[in-house]
Amino acid sequence: MNNLLLKLALTATVCTLLSSNPTAAQILPPMKRAERVEITKAPALELAMDHLTIIRWTTNNPGGTDVHFGVVHYGTDPKDLSQTAKSPIRVNRGHPETIFRVRMPGLKPQTTYYYKVTSMESNGKSDGVESPVNQFTTPAPGERIVNYPPQPVAQPE
Repeated sequence: MNNLLLKLALTATVCTLLSSNPTAAQILPPMKRAERVEITKAPALELAMDHLTIIRWTTNNPGGTDVHFGVVHYGTDPKDLSQTAKSPIRVNRGHPETIFRVRMPGLKPQTTYYYKVTSMESNGKSDGVESPVNQFTTPAPGERIVNYPPQPVAQPE
């Protein structure tokens, strides 16, 4: 009788473990939104080459939904930033800061672009932060600009 109860208890435990849904258990509610999101490292050109430009900046962790978008509004006239690029990022709940990196494909070579950055949750709600207008100039065809990671400075021989 004791063996039968033991087998029954083990069988019930194993069936419960095997039939549980671990995926559902891993879905967390949205994180508490930050009271105020601030840009802690100013937007800057990370990389520019023929087919791709990347702008990066850092904010305190915005909280809210786990998926956010870094957004860059840009154009060749500082008063007309009508073009938009955005890239998704998954916010790490355990980190105090979030680094946004936005890809901007297909920019014209040797052209000065003006831009400002912002960010938003995946549901479209703004994080309430926006940078001042900045600028960069794309390199000539075949050339590239790499600002991150910091590149070693060539020493004269």
